[in-house]
Amino acid sequence: MQVLRIKAMDTHPIRHKILRPNGTLDDCVFQGDNDELTFHLGAFVDKKLVSVASFYFENSSNFDDAYQYRLRGMATLPEYHGQGLSSSLLRTAFPVIKQNQCTLLWCNAREKAIGFYEKVGFKAVGELFPIPHIGKHILMSIKID
Repeated sequence: MQVLRIKAMDTHPIRHKILRPNGTLDDCVFQGDNDELTFHLGAFVDKKLVSVASFYFENSSNFDDAYQYRLRGMATLPEYHGQGLSSSLLRTAFPVIKQNQCTLLWCNAREKAIGFYEKVGFKAVGELFPIPHIGKHILMSIKID
């Protein structure tokens, strides 16, 4: 397994297949995908892109930290679940986030992914809330030291 920086457009097929299967590929283009401080990571197994995550320099008013990153679009092909790929993407992202003077990473985690995020150190904030056509989510965050 190898983690590399990838382009936003490289994330779209996996985002579509896993996160927006009832939508279109255009639904997988997120605002900020091509911003200067946004970065995308991909995990490759045998040179095949199998897991993706995107990180946006974006603050949430729910946190006091002056500089924050947001995690969006983390997805792994089902046949590669349980191999630590998402954890590897996060471990690779943390130093980049810290280098950008940010002290917090936050996300809107899908209900079924809460356990994963807790396992890697994220804490839930507030209650579950619905995102139309996608499902229940909860705000989660982790301090970047």
